[in-house]
Amino acid sequence: MHMVSVIIPTLNEQETIQSIISYAFSHPRVNEVLVIDDKSVDDTVALAKLAGAKVYSSTRLGKGASMREGILLAQNELIVFIDGDINPYPPKMLDLLIDPLLKDDCDFVKSCFSRNAGRVTELVAKPLLSIFFPELVEFSQPLSGMISGKKSVLETLQIPNDYGVDISILIDLFSKGNRIQQVNIGHIENKSRPLNQIGKMSKEVSATILKKAIEHKRSINLDELSDFDTISQQLQYSVKDSISHLNKMLILDMDDTILQGRFIHAAADKFEFAKELLALRRDFEGDPVMLTKSIAKLMKGKTYKEVMEVADSIPLVQDVVDVVKELKKRGYIIGIISDSYTVITEHIKNIIGADFSLANELSFSHAVCTGEVYLPSFFFKNEESICAHNICKTNAVLRVAKEYNIDLKNIIAVGDSRNDLCMILKSGLGISFCSKDEVLKEFADISIECASFEKLLEIE
Repeated sequence: MHMVSVIIPTLNEQETIQSIISYAFSHPRVNEVLVIDDKSVDDTVALAKLAGAKVYSSTRLGKGASMREGILLAQNELIVFIDGDINPYPPKMLDLLIDPLLKDDCDFVKSCFSRNAGRVTELVAKPLLSIFFPELVEFSQPLSGMISGKKSVLETLQIPNDYGVDISILIDLFSKGNRIQQVNIGHIENKSRPLNQIGKMSKEVSATILKKAIEHKRSINLDELSDFDTISQQLQYSVKDSISHLNKMLILDMDDTILQGRFIHAAADKFEFAKELLALRRDFEGDPVMLTKSIAKLMKGKTYKEVMEVADSIPLVQDVVDVVKELKKRGYIIGIISDSYTVITEHIKNIIGADFSLANELSFSHAVCTGEVYLPSFFFKNEESICAHNICKTNAVLRVAKEYNIDLKNIIAVGDSRNDLCMILKSGLGISFCSKDEVLKEFADISIECASFEKLLEIE
């Protein structure tokens, strides 16, 4: 009897992973579930193990690397790939992906589903396929990641590590003469891709198709490519139209602004390193890089769960969720820029309903902090910087302003400490929030003295 291996590439999927693994094991042919984890910092790995999956940490970041490693590790000839963030899946999906392989009707199965195809599929992938690989236009969702195939076939592929991964697999298998079948798996609820990723995705998908056209000696017609250039422009206009009303931005500090306290102070109290923290601030007062790296070492050995418990122990400003919700209705993009860690800022971002967060990257391995930290380049001085500091939140503000095509004058910045001063000075409207720093309050356009964001709703 042919048995099946299910492979699930994951990145921070603790909310869904156990249900998905249980779903996979519910199929009588599935006797192996492999979770290939892309360095998750939440409890994905631990929960996947509890659910009975074999869990491996990918040696390289990216879905393509995880897929390659899963194929090599699988013990069975028949392999199914599913995503780790979709729950629930249609009840009969696994049957639909597995049965054609069991009957030897094909070597590879590509899924489609009832959710509308995205803009990159309709405006980039399909038009380019119609030019170079017209035989593949029958695949209604060529970028779908729910697939199945024979290991002996899949392990011969060179799998890229970007957004072109799924279209690359389809083209290569077709070009090798493998038998491919499309199945409709029903309706799924999938997360929409953030608008600011669509440009990157469209470039990588189009680059993959063009590369494959050259590899497989497909004729390139310049007139047709000119037509595609028009289509690509339509995609850009579509994205710009989608975000055209989002021409205002609110940037919030996290510590002592969104939160009624500072994460590192709460962590120092819980883990009893307050004295060490004070000493580090004294020793590295003029060196923010060494200070950040040294403080991170105090977090070594703390688990993801412990870190989240500290974050959740700090109360939010009471009305922040309601105010963020209202401002988003008015067309504001809401973001967090913090000297803290993304593991915290992303958590808070999700709680309050913000659109993005920028912070330092605290390193975890198997959900335990390593004590290492990565300071992202967007904080550092560059040729576009508008202040003299080597490290400044203003540089991060410039990055998101450019990314969302928003003028600085249309950005409101809110913070409480001296580290927020440049951000508040350079933004269109700078607001000090419950600050004890007299210099910050002096230069801010507005000072809010009570722990409430209601005053932001008065700004037109």
